[in-house]
Amino acid sequence: MVQQSKRQWIKGAAATVGALSVAPHLLAQSGPVRIGYAIARTGPWAAGAQVSQEPNYLLWAEQVNAAGGLSVKGTKRPIELIGYDDRSETETCVRTFEKLMGSDKVDLILPPWGSGANFAIAPLANRFGYPLLAPTALSRKLIDMNLPYFFSLLQQPDKMMGALVDMLVANGVKSVAIVYMDDLFGLENFAALNNALKKTSIQVVERKSYPLGVKDLAPVLRGIKDLNPDAFIGITYPPDTILASRQAREVGLNPKFFYASVGTAFQLYKNVMAANTEGVIGMGSWSVKTSPEAKAYFDAHVKKFSKEPDRWASGHAWAGLQILQQAVEKVGLDRKALREHIAKNEFKTILGGIRFAGSENASIPGTVSQWQGSDFEVVWPKERATAQLNTNKPAWK
Repeated sequence: MVQQSKRQWIKGAAATVGALSVAPHLLAQSGPVRIGYAIARTGPWAAGAQVSQEPNYLLWAEQVNAAGGLSVKGTKRPIELIGYDDRSETETCVRTFEKLMGSDKVDLILPPWGSGANFAIAPLANRFGYPLLAPTALSRKLIDMNLPYFFSLLQQPDKMMGALVDMLVANGVKSVAIVYMDDLFGLENFAALNNALKKTSIQVVERKSYPLGVKDLAPVLRGIKDLNPDAFIGITYPPDTILASRQAREVGLNPKFFYASVGTAFQLYKNVMAANTEGVIGMGSWSVKTSPEAKAYFDAHVKKFSKEPDRWASGHAWAGLQILQQAVEKVGLDRKALREHIAKNEFKTILGGIRFAGSENASIPGTVSQWQGSDFEVVWPKERATAQLNTNKPAWK
């Protein structure tokens, strides 16, 4: 059974639905724009979803409605968000989206969280003809499915791992040790990392996978410490990012470069690790220095939720909402026209201009970020950097 939806009727919606005497076609043109989604509020996906995606949906709808509504080819209409908890279950996620797009016939949809959920939903959205702008789908396999209605906002594994390896080579790294999550996200990134490393002289001294829900990585980390690599690379989900970092500190694993993702981009990582974040690197693509619009978004997010957005997928989630808003303003709610417009145009976002090549974000290269003081700064590649790379991670405190 799908859980009860948490509807977000933001001010002004009720006023547009008023009199029963209004003709149905006029009501459809002036009533709320119904936007549906399923997202993890409970279960293991919630840690990421409730930082990188749903808060952005709520903030965006609130801001748009405060400005008079979503401009649909020049006519402003209030947004009604219809959101459900998918409970971190792929089956529940699929069933919910089928209902939203099938019987509920919402005007638009917003994506679920994570590579696995998007892998399940993207073909469904394509079948129903709903554009899906995904900010947390890190999967080359999904890109290669060539689904016309699917657009991935994140840089893909080959780009992200390629940027990391380029940075390590440029800074004289001779050896690395790798741990990775045994799921779609971990396996694709691990494969991309291996492919990039094969083109270099860097020696891989250890490769270890681990299952979802791992509770102890200390034995693996002790073994890696004995091998004394120049760099540690953890392809991890947020809870595991923190676990690996805490236990690396406990066992004294402190290589020149300590890379863990995706949790490093979250404020939670900074809260838990405190001063020990300094010099840690991971997946990130923006900071408050990226653009004045990025700083304004950051400040608005902190003001509303009393917590920071993460410095990777949150920015891409906001950019996706900006793209959707700009497309609706130009071509309205005809979903085929929306798909065509998104596929063929460049859009102004807080991350800079974004255009797509097929399903892929063709504008933003692979990036690496690093904790320096209070921010997770972009440090690679140099042309997108908001700070210079610190090439020697301080010792754990």
